[in-house]
Amino acid sequence: MDLDTVRTFVAAADAGRFQEAAAELAVTQQAVSKRIAALERSLGVRLFTRTARGAELTIDGQAFLPHARELLRVAERAAASVRSGRRPLRVDVIASRGAASGLMRGFHRAHPEVDLDVVMLFEIEAAVAAVRSGAIDASFRAVAVPGRPLPPDIESVRVLDEPLQLLTGPAHALAAARSVPLARLAGHRIWMPGIVPGTEWAAYYADLVAEFGLTIEATGPNFGSDALLDTIADTPALATFMGGHTRLVWPDGHGLRRIPVTDPTPVYPHSLLWHRDNPHPALTTLRAHLAATATGHDAAGTWSPAWVTGDAA
Repeated sequence: MDLDTVRTFVAAADAGRFQEAAAELAVTQQAVSKRIAALERSLGVRLFTRTARGAELTIDGQAFLPHARELLRVAERAAASVRSGRRPLRVDVIASRGAASGLMRGFHRAHPEVDLDVVMLFEIEAAVAAVRSGAIDASFRAVAVPGRPLPPDIESVRVLDEPLQLLTGPAHALAAARSVPLARLAGHRIWMPGIVPGTEWAAYYADLVAEFGLTIEATGPNFGSDALLDTIADTPALATFMGGHTRLVWPDGHGLRRIPVTDPTPVYPHSLLWHRDNPHPALTTLRAHLAATATGHDAAGTWSPAWVTGDAA
């Protein structure tokens, strides 16, 4: 059903005269008549009766009028939802407890006037496809993994280097350390069941293992962070890596320790991805906020894989 004909019908019903409806719509009276006739053919009923006073709604026209108004309201809401600046900024943060989520909370505190939709996409391919299609406006990822360059229409900028920490239970051999050199972790069992082959974090940890001779085990099902914390707390032989900006809460009885890793400090690189033709004004605001709050990259005494790059935008 053509919305122009519906809009013409409502205008004619409100005005009571085709001539006045034509003036309101800035078209000819003949165009109004043709649109009404087309709508009547489409519906298979008469909507107006011509009288000396103008045009009066038939019983069918009266029945159709409230639905016609609702059609126009729905169409307006649909259009408004995608007008630049009218719809929320949609951003993928991967997970609710990670560093990217913290960055977006900081942005929301600084810019409460910006409407946000926060989504969580697991695979980088899905995130990039969503950015390219316009389903989301931006995504936080580590780029560029070897052999998986970003499409040329996707821009990226590095926004945060997140230091890794060692998480241990109270009976672990390193639990009392204030910090631990990275080389000292060789020979210790580091358990990370959340590493999934093909993800950017799997590529990151593979390089970390290769360069420093670490032992990272990804065996067993991943039951989530709560199960991981329970196991680390109860198993003296196991530790895990945790991002320094990851927000987790555990019971007091667990006695878990978060220990800085040094000499060098491995940092996980977070970048913001977006489509170069995305017009949403809040995206510019987000990028400016992240640029203003960034603390620099590749600082002395830190390590990241050779494939990690700085600003690509």
